[in-house]
Amino acid sequence: MPKLFLLAQVAGQDVAILSDHVESVVDIAAIAPVPRTAPAVCGLAALRSRVVTVIDTALAIDPDGEPSRRKRAVVTQVDGHHYALLVDMLDDAYRCEVRPLASGLMPGAAWGPVVSGVIDHLGRAVLVLDLSAVVARAAGTERAAA
Repeated sequence: MPKLFLLAQVAGQDVAILSDHVESVVDIAAIAPVPRTAPAVCGLAALRSRVVTVIDTALAIDPDGEPSRRKRAVVTQVDGHHYALLVDMLDDAYRCEVRPLASGLMPGAAWGPVVSGVIDHLGRAVLVLDLSAVVARAAGTERAAA
C-alpha cells in the first residue's frame, strides 16, 4: 500500500521522508551552540515554546562532507526528544510504495546506515531517509552492523 512521503534534498541527494515521522517543517532563525557536542549537532533552537536539538543532517550522514548553511528543517521526535534536521531543500508530499534498496543506488557508503529503502518518483529512484538513524548517527549512538 502506498505511503505518504515528503521529498527533500540533503547534501545534494534527493531523499524521501515518511510523513508519519515529520511533525513540522520550519525555518530555523537562531541556533545556540552547545559546547562539547558532536560535530553534526549544531546546537539548540526555540520553536513554538519548546527547545529542539538542531542537527546538520549532511554532517550526520557523512562527517567528511560539507557543513550545511541551510536553515530549513524537518522536525521529528525520537525517543521523546524533538530534533530539527537541516535539509537543503523541500519539495512536496507524494504517495509512493517503498521497495528494498537495490545495489548501486547508494551515493556513498556513509548513506547505508541511514537509508531504509527506495521509492520511485517521476521515473527516478529516491532514497528513503530514516530520521531516527540520522539522529543516532549525529549523537554517535548508532548500532554497529551485525
